Amino acid sequence: MTIRVLVVEDDPVAADAHVLYVNRVPGFEAVPRPAHTAAEARRTLERTPVDLILLDLHLPDGHGLQLARTLRATGHPTDVIAVTSARDLAVVREGVSLGVVQYVLKPFTFATLRDRLNRYAEFRSAAAEGEATGQDEVDRALATLRAPGPAALPKGLSGPTLERVIRTLRAAPGGLTATGAAEAAGLSRITARRYLEHLVDTARAARSPQYGHVGRPELVYRWLTATE
Repeated sequence: MTIRVLVVEDDPVAADAHVLYVNRVPGFEAVPRPAHTAAEARRTLERTPVDLILLDLHLPDGHGLQLARTLRATGHPTDVIAVTSARDLAVVREGVSLGVVQYVLKPFTFATLRDRLNRYAEFRSAAAEGEATGQDEVDRALATLRAPGPAALPKGLSGPTLERVIRTLRAAPGGLTATGAAEAAGLSRITARRYLEHLVDTARAARSPQYGHVGRPELVYRWLTATE
């Protein structure tokens, strides 16, 4: 069964990107038109069946948690994943009390949102199976919502250097060769290529041959955007 998602985000560019992200995850479908205010979200929810809200907390007509509070007060069962740059743990605690099932901190990659959505789908599937047989089964169902710890990088790669390569690649919409990335990031070509290949392996970048030169074509690496 497809899970219908309403994106509520005041930034039109970010909203469109989040719609594209949602639609790239199998089993999920975004409402075509995102809501940019709490009022728009309420109007959409009145006429459109929605299973999950991807909710920005800072909206022009009020805090996102106030929208969640209103939905709960009126008995609306839609689940909420909060998407926000806010890092206030008091806000996180309040969100939990209102039924926010996940938090995704901005800025985030497609892979991060895909992981949260897939975990939500697992939780939803487990919850639909009826009565639990015991505490272990309840614990397993709840554990599906918890994000895993940071994945270990391959031996020889470091987090700060990876972030430097990511920033370099994202700043070059046309892509970079390993040589170009090395020069821009202040690394050796071999080191830059290792990090670029890691980004390809984790589906955050793509590589393609660059023709037009004598001899073997060079590989060009591009950061994957929401539309790809």
